[in-house]
Amino acid sequence: MFEVVDLRWGIQSTEATDHMTTELCLEELDRCRKTSLGPAFVALVGDQYGPCLVPTLIEEKEWEALKAQLSTRPGDLELVAHCFRRDENAMPPIYVLQAPGTRETHGPEEATLTSVLRSGAQEARRLGLITQEQWQRYHRSVIEWEIERGLLSLTHGDQGATVFLREIQDLNKHILEDCALKMVDRLPDGCLDIDAQNLLSSLKGRIADMQPEVLKAHHLLWSHDLVNPQNKVHAQYLKELGEQFVARANYQVLERLQELEAGRQELAWLYQEIRHHLGLSAEATTAFCGRQELLAQVGQRLRQSDSHPHTPLVLFGPPGIGKTALMCKLAEQMPELLGCKTVTVLRLLGTSQMSCGAHSLLQSICSQVCLAYGLPLPPAQVLEAHARVVHFFHTLLHTISCRNFESLVILLDSVDDVDSIHRARRIPWLPPKCPPRVHLILSASSGQRGVLDTVQQRITDPESYWEVKPLSSNQGQEMIQLLLEASRRTLSPEQRDLLWASLPECGHPGRLRLAFEEARKWTSFTVPAPLASTAKEAMHQLCARLEQTHGQLLVARVLGYIVSSRHGLSEAELKDVLSLDDEVLQAVYQDWTPPSKELLRFPPLLWVRLRRDLGNCLARRPADGFTLLAIAHRQLAEVIQERYLSGPEKAKRHGLLADFFLGAWSQGTKKLITLPLVGKPLNLDRKVAPQPLWFSDTIANLRKLKELPHHLLHSGRIQELKQEVLGSMNWISCRSISGGIESMLDDFDLCAPHVDCPEVSLVREALQLCRPAVELRGMERSILYTELLARLHFFTTSHPALVGQLCQQAQSWFRVCPHPVLVPLGGFLQPPGGPLRATLTGCHKGITAMAWSLEETLLVVGTQDGIVAVWDMEQWQVIHILTGHTGEVRCVKVFAQGTLALSASKDRTLRLWNLLSGQEKLTIWDRASEGPTEAQTCSLYVDEAKKAVYSASSSKVSSEGDRLLEKLPEAVEFLVVSEDESLLAAGFGRSVRLFLADSQGFHRFMATDLEHEDIVETAAFGAENNLIVTGSQDALIQVWSLSEQGILLDILEGVGAPVSLLVLRGGTLMASASQQSSSFKIWDLTHTQKPRASAPFLDRTGLTAVSHNGSYVYFPKIGDKSKVTIWDLAEGEERDALDTSNEVRCLEVAEQANLLFTGLVSGIVLVFPLNSRQDVLCIPPPEARKAINCMALSKDEKHLAIAYDSIVLVLDINPGNPCPVIDGPIYTFYTQLPETISSVAILANYRVIYGMTNGGLFLYECANSKVFPLEAHGNRITCVEVSHKEQLAVSGSEEALLCLWDLQACKWKFEMSYTSSYCQGVQCACFSKNDKYVYAGLRDCSIIVWSVLDGDLLAVQFVHALVNRIIPTASGFIAPTRHGYLIRELFQRPSSRASQQDPLKNFKKAAWMMIRSRQREELAAATGALQDSRIGSAQGNECKSNKRSQVCLIV
Repeated sequence: MFEVVDLRWGIQSTEATDHMTTELCLEELDRCRKTSLGPAFVALVGDQYGPCLVPTLIEEKEWEALKAQLSTRPGDLELVAHCFRRDENAMPPIYVLQAPGTRETHGPEEATLTSVLRSGAQEARRLGLITQEQWQRYHRSVIEWEIERGLLSLTHGDQGATVFLREIQDLNKHILEDCALKMVDRLPDGCLDIDAQNLLSSLKGRIADMQPEVLKAHHLLWSHDLVNPQNKVHAQYLKELGEQFVARANYQVLERLQELEAGRQELAWLYQEIRHHLGLSAEATTAFCGRQELLAQVGQRLRQSDSHPHTPLVLFGPPGIGKTALMCKLAEQMPELLGCKTVTVLRLLGTSQMSCGAHSLLQSICSQVCLAYGLPLPPAQVLEAHARVVHFFHTLLHTISCRNFESLVILLDSVDDVDSIHRARRIPWLPPKCPPRVHLILSASSGQRGVLDTVQQRITDPESYWEVKPLSSNQGQEMIQLLLEASRRTLSPEQRDLLWASLPECGHPGRLRLAFEEARKWTSFTVPAPLASTAKEAMHQLCARLEQTHGQLLVARVLGYIVSSRHGLSEAELKDVLSLDDEVLQAVYQDWTPPSKELLRFPPLLWVRLRRDLGNCLARRPADGFTLLAIAHRQLAEVIQERYLSGPEKAKRHGLLADFFLGAWSQGTKKLITLPLVGKPLNLDRKVAPQPLWFSDTIANLRKLKELPHHLLHSGRIQELKQEVLGSMNWISCRSISGGIESMLDDFDLCAPHVDCPEVSLVREALQLCRPAVELRGMERSILYTELLARLHFFTTSHPALVGQLCQQAQSWFRVCPHPVLVPLGGFLQPPGGPLRATLTGCHKGITAMAWSLEETLLVVGTQDGIVAVWDMEQWQVIHILTGHTGEVRCVKVFAQGTLALSASKDRTLRLWNLLSGQEKLTIWDRASEGPTEAQTCSLYVDEAKKAVYSASSSKVSSEGDRLLEKLPEAVEFLVVSEDESLLAAGFGRSVRLFLADSQGFHRFMATDLEHEDIVETAAFGAENNLIVTGSQDALIQVWSLSEQGILLDILEGVGAPVSLLVLRGGTLMASASQQSSSFKIWDLTHTQKPRASAPFLDRTGLTAVSHNGSYVYFPKIGDKSKVTIWDLAEGEERDALDTSNEVRCLEVAEQANLLFTGLVSGIVLVFPLNSRQDVLCIPPPEARKAINCMALSKDEKHLAIAYDSIVLVLDINPGNPCPVIDGPIYTFYTQLPETISSVAILANYRVIYGMTNGGLFLYECANSKVFPLEAHGNRITCVEVSHKEQLAVSGSEEALLCLWDLQACKWKFEMSYTSSYCQGVQCACFSKNDKYVYAGLRDCSIIVWSVLDGDLLAVQFVHALVNRIIPTASGFIAPTRHGYLIRELFQRPSSRASQQDPLKNFKKAAWMMIRSRQREELAAATGALQDSRIGSAQGNECKSNKRSQVCLIV
């Protein structure tokens, strides 16, 4: 941001030259020099030296020296004595220049006063009574003071200074001829001021001698109208000066940026944060007094608890009681209390951006602690997720304790100001117990915000709370005295009596500081008014005083805008906003007109004066690269709300702030205003800063992102809020990329109570569903656009206003995307409004136990590494990490109205936890269960009435069953009983059998079993026994209706691993998890029985086929695999069913011939015409009852290959009427191998490629009966596909290896080995229609695009579900998924790369990938540089210099 600070712009000439303005200008100059990254000071020096000002303050010794020189001139001495009064409250005493209204001097008398003082100073300097610096106060002009401060006093370079010098040739010849020329300094009689001209020449000489590099001279020829803008010479001079200024500013900015880059520290943000809090701490303790007894008690408590576990300490008291000063004093004294090597971490919460939120707070604390103890910094993957940061923080504290390091003390002042505590009313990151040598000290207000109650829920020990009480009367007086001495002030006895009379027995440090701010302004010759007796009255008194000095309107608007802001305003923003406020500008320019006819701005001097008078009432907080101004005192903010933001005024302030952050009046857009002295509307440019979403490709406008939603909402502009924020893909992507998806969800949560719109809820839920992809792949724009478009596309017709607009914006972005990208052409991810509520990733390993806390909406999760995590299901966050178990948690049980939980572990302990505080209450050791056999099952029962816990465990489940149960076909894997104990579910193999209990025993509840495609792992009953949910090893969850005799309601996809846990809450919410994954899913089962935007097809087998360009999907019917369901995707319903009379093993569709081939377990292939009900063709098996493994069609659909275990049949498909004719088998061959065929492909010239279950791959020429072994994979071949021109083939295996084959040479061309973070293997693949790319579906639920030309990985897309097969289209592909949706996508690859950014950088964080090229390896071998490319090292996998790295290894 570029800001011009000219305090003399827009004000009257009398104000521009007074001493207060000059003093403020010098202060602003210092501020600019501290904050500017480039130009900080620009001086335009011509031929005028400028006026010299009368000093406003004269020290006592200097006054006596002047008085002695004026004693011989009584008149002059009387004038000076009349204009100055002695202030004995200053230390030492000073003489204060009286304001013109009080001393009744004006015009000539003022000039006489200046000359009298100058002559007295001249004589005193000659006699050595005053110094050169003191003499200069009477002779230097305003211009020289500013150049001295901004340039000549600098010791290190020019620091962003530039001086433009204008010299007019032959000027001396003309200034004497024309006394009216004002281009030079003149005396009151019109004569040339020789002294001023000499001083100006001296100043120019000093600049040229001391800083010649900053001097930019412009030489002009004399003319009478030289300063007229219409003069061509003058116009050319102005143009050159402007160009030179821009060039100089650019140079200074770039030079400064290069210096910063060269000296940039890796942890610069952390050092800045530490310095910020240390600086505030030093200020807070300047007038610290009293509290010695409390400090001693706290120190004793710390020493006593240093060697054993203890609870954190909490200091509490009302706002303003002095908690912050006490915390800072504690931090200062910590080396004395616990030893000189004690590590102290101090955070004054809410005073900086990083200390406002729990996530960023823990990030900075963890980094500082690691740095202090020489430990590795937390990895980026840990810092990105809040749950992981909390876990890291807790682990770090225990690590420091266990290693016997020096003691660690963390002081967190004012936990009231952490945003997340107010929203959640919980403090999940706060450890309820501190380990030895680790101390945590908090401070909290006991006011109305209720934060102290939240802390008390977490820390229940009453002895941990220490009240901060008011100071005594003597201590209060001592504090005032310390503050006065620090500011070099005192009070007269009368004033002191008045002060104490206004503060009877006041020991409230906040109130005392306010009183001091008033008293420090009292001079010894003024009689002050009594002070307010309460803090609120004092705040009102402060506002009234400011209004009297600066005007009610200006004070109301400035304070109103600051309080209305969400996080505060920078000074530049505040001045821009005031420049947009027409009422403020009309009041400012009531008596004079603005200096420009083109633009209109708020005069910055008026703000600087008000800022000085506000003093410590303004807090300065670094945030987002700015220093933001906020109200320092909460009570003052409340008074401002009451005084200036009541009624419609609040909405007006928010409305103007919304206009500013929208950029409505920036970039030359003019705004109408009628000024009092003009009388007609003027359309003027306000020159406010533009507000783009992105300042550059990587730098977002964080201020706009954080402020605009707040102001649109509170100004009542809901439609604009939906259009600019909630319904803008640009906004959503910018906010999510720059601040994480959590920040975008926070914005939706902020608006949700005020925006009654179902579309907003859909978008918010879609963003929530995006979290797994973002956590896995990283936040990248194409990922976010894909996720939202593929989820919201279902609703474009039903909700066109917001959702439709978002989808159109996403499609528009994809059209201009500079990277290779897969573009969704329809919805294919689980849409919002469906059963999936959230996918949550914890900081733990595989999940082994789960239980709901119904009353507290908590979910208790036990894990393989012995952690018990407590999740808040409203905030979707971990609130407690309960550590103590040393073995896997086997069972958890919640009781006592959801406030207590029991956990049983492999370490043979039973632990009782308080779920509200997160504290362990007791531990029970189970000695009786010790034995050689480890228990496989565990259950807990709590009898609350008897206060007894019953634990049961067993090493096996009986497969014989009770006498009341029938013998099951297979061994029983699990037994589940309904809540009322009326139903029993027994899981065995791939089935679940239900039994009904009555007085006679157990009976079959249904005639048929509930079937899965894989082994069933677990089951759970609904609360009212109206449904049962089952989970299996293939990661599928099936929801069955018990009220409708076992009808399948829905098929849900788990977390990509065997479903081992299902727990229901009240029959509506369900959590599903796996022992092989750290993630779990939350489902709303009420949605399984509701109509959806697009009904998915329910396929459990993965044996899907697609016809009519994706209009119809074919798959084995659920419950009867001898039938094939025909699913109409457009209508979202079953259209028909084909009866095959035997179980279906595979399906293939010939699109051109309109035939469906069904391979059956009996070995028969049935061929169904798709467009008619003609006779079904039957292809018999070569051997009786030989099941078909797979089938394949040639690309021209003229040949069919049918593969059995070790036999392949090749048949011809010939045109016929009314349907094609199947001839053959033309060829039959045997593999002669013990392994079975797992995948097959056929070429037009009767060549067959087949892959085996052991990884073998072969090319067989049927015409010659020749077989060509290809290099084997290391595991089962899952897919083989041939290119459309049949020159290449691709094979994939379960080891996640893709090979591209040259069929002419029978050699591999490229290999890509890929392993993701939690799953591996290739599921399916195909070539694009032009054979340039390979599309592959991987078993980690992603799709990749691979370049056939050079082996580059071009695109990766996470689709949340296993892709069954991929079918190429003209410019992309279609692919049915296990979620029951059809992916329809376009692959877009720009001809040239517009950006050098790697679009796959985030993907590489989650995967290990290596690509081999045969050509490159052969070339390397020829030059003798070949190394073992199988080793995952970068040296063995070098790429061309102009390509992206082929190897990415993330540990």
